[in-house]
Amino acid sequence: MARPVIIDCDPGQDDAVALLLALASPDQIEVRGVTAVAGNVPLARTALNARKLCTLAGRAEVPVFAGCPRPMLRRLHTAEHVHGKTGLDGAELPEPEAPLQDRHAVDFIIETLRGGAEDSVTLCALGPLTNLGVAMVMAPDILRGVAEIVLMGGAFGEGNTTPAAEFNIYVDPHAAQVVFSSGVPITMMGLDVTHQALTTPERLAAIAAIGTPAARAVAGMLAFYDRHDVARYGMAGGPLHDPCVIAYLLRPELFGGRAAHVAVETGSELTLGRTVVDRWRLTERAANAQVMDRIDADGYYALITERLARLPMSATSNPG
Repeated sequence: MARPVIIDCDPGQDDAVALLLALASPDQIEVRGVTAVAGNVPLARTALNARKLCTLAGRAEVPVFAGCPRPMLRRLHTAEHVHGKTGLDGAELPEPEAPLQDRHAVDFIIETLRGGAEDSVTLCALGPLTNLGVAMVMAPDILRGVAEIVLMGGAFGEGNTTPAAEFNIYVDPHAAQVVFSSGVPITMMGLDVTHQALTTPERLAAIAAIGTPAARAVAGMLAFYDRHDVARYGMAGGPLHDPCVIAYLLRPELFGGRAAHVAVETGSELTLGRTVVDRWRLTERAANAQVMDRIDADGYYALITERLARLPMSATSNPG
C-alpha cells in the first residue's frame, strides 16, 4: 500500500527533483496534495512552479495549494541568487494544466490530518516550515494524524546561508522550533548528509540520457543550480538536498544517522536559525529527531535516475 503524504515545498530546482521523484513513485507514495510556501522565491512563484511540475510529470490531477507568503515573525528571505528569478531557471517547463486550489495550504493540512486515521499521513517538508508551524499552532489536535515528518533542513555542522544556519531553518526559525517541539517523529536531512550527494557531471549525464521531457528539464535545472555551490565550495558538483526526503521514504536503507535532540535558535541574530543538535547527549534532553549523517550517494542517484525514467514521454500524458 502506498504511503499517504503531503509535500510542503518552495520549488526550487532541488524541490523540483523531489516532487518528480515522488510523482514517479505512485506505487509507494500517494501524494494527497502539494502545499507551497514562500522560500527560495516568493509564494506566487512557488505555487506556480509546483503546478508546472505536476504537469511535467503527467500528474496534473495532484492538487496544489498556496500557503504562507512570509515567515511567522520575520520578513521573507529568498534565494534568487541560487535558483534564478523563477526559482526553476535552466529549463522551459509546461504551463500548468490545473488551477491552483481555492483553499489555503494550512487549511488543507489541518483538514487532511483531522479527517484521517491516527498516525496516517507523512509530512514531507522541503522548504521553510511556516505552513506546518502555523497549522500546528492553529490546530494542535492535528498532531494525532501525523505518522512522521521527514524534512530537509538544518545542520549539525556549518550553515549555508549564515555560518550558523541552513537556509530553510533560517528563513523561519520560529516555525522550525514549533515543529521540532511538536513531539511528532521527525527525520532530519541536514546539510551534513545532503552535501555528500553531489550532482557530478557523470550523474547529470545519466539523467540527461533518459531523454524524456522531465529528464531533460531536470538536467537543465541542475546544470543551472549546481553552478552556485560548485563556485562556492569547489566541489565536483552541487549537493542535491530536497530529494533526500523522498528517497528516504522510498529506500530508507540508503541513509544512516542517530537519534538526537534538536533545538532551534530563535533569539540571537548571530546564530539565528542554528539547529543545535545534541549528537553526543551532552544534555539530558530526550531525542526528538533522527538526524541523518550518512548516504549511499551512488544508490541515491541510481534511484533518482530510475524513477525519472518512469515519467511519461509527453509532459501532458497521465501515467496509467
